[in-house]
Amino acid sequence: MAIPFKYAIENLRIRRMTAGATVAGISLVVFVFAAVLMMAHGVDKTLGQTGSKENVIVTRKGSNNEISSIIMGETQGVIRALPHIKQNASSVQIVSTEPVVVINLKKPDGGMSNITVRGVSETVEELRSQLKIVNGRMFNPSLRELIVGKPVTERFKGADIGNKIRFAGDDWEVVGTFECGGGGYESEIWGNSVQLMEAFNRGSSVSSMTIKLNSAGDYAAFKDAFAADTRLTEFEPDTEAAYFAKQSEGLAGFIKILGIFITVIFSIGATVGAMITMYGAVANRTIEIGTMRSLGFSRVSILAVFLAESVLISFTGSVIGVLLASVLSFYQISTLNFNSFSEIAFSFALSPTIIVSSLVFGVGMGILGGFLPALRAARMNIVNALRAA
Repeated sequence: MAIPFKYAIENLRIRRMTAGATVAGISLVVFVFAAVLMMAHGVDKTLGQTGSKENVIVTRKGSNNEISSIIMGETQGVIRALPHIKQNASSVQIVSTEPVVVINLKKPDGGMSNITVRGVSETVEELRSQLKIVNGRMFNPSLRELIVGKPVTERFKGADIGNKIRFAGDDWEVVGTFECGGGGYESEIWGNSVQLMEAFNRGSSVSSMTIKLNSAGDYAAFKDAFAADTRLTEFEPDTEAAYFAKQSEGLAGFIKILGIFITVIFSIGATVGAMITMYGAVANRTIEIGTMRSLGFSRVSILAVFLAESVLISFTGSVIGVLLASVLSFYQISTLNFNSFSEIAFSFALSPTIIVSSLVFGVGMGILGGFLPALRAARMNIVNALRAA
């Protein structure tokens, strides 16, 4: 004979203080677990949104990032001669030769952090159509002027329009702030490619080349032509979107490993809390359990009802934890990206997979914490339970 599920709900209402404490513990652990996954997903999403599938980025083989890559002027000419490169209305190839460096900027709290400065060619607005100047104007390619990603102006001192940033022995005026589809480019400072190469005495060498193809479907043919040219054996092309997605792997992986390790430690405490709560429920209901057994309820039914109480507690805590974590979606933070050695701004990102994973994780704690107390209740001797009166 089965015990009605409402019996478990009624018992939780009666013991709402102890049940509430357990719910709070589980919700805290699930909040941390979901926050860690949201942080890692936020890094993946931000860098994954950087660039376009129609754009190809070329770097030197073996370089982990653009900073450690170098492409000489002669090689740039060879790459420009490859097929499938799109031209604009003026028959100019939509290609950006980009020197990339890292400088230090002060934060409002007095600390320092690295920021990426990227030189871009004059076709950059056609190359990256998601580029949008939100304040001020585009830099003058003939002057020492910069445009700054919107998150940079919010997180670094002196990066607002009208201010001057000093590096490479010169002062560079900030003339605009930009957005770029929410990707990693928004954590950078951009200036004219030629101006930056002159300032850093780089001659004609750049860190990378970004090329717009006639269509995303031309990538395979472009890559084959690239591989066929023996002068380009030291270099490799990749789609812009795929390249920056790879750049997120190290940081996102580190966040997941560290965060889940901390969460597992917290989860042990929450599991023990659930176990204590359910053991207390069993101890306080010894006569009740004996009565149910004498009325014909099976051991399996009693096991199920006590386990259901534990699952209900943990599920409630899990839902609360996920709801609390979802609030983080409105916040943006920044951290140092191991691959680029510079700071990247990103938002916590919630996904259906994270919601399901968090709920399963929370309910799992409830099952682990409630199984032994439920088993004890199911195995209780009828006579001994009734004698407890």
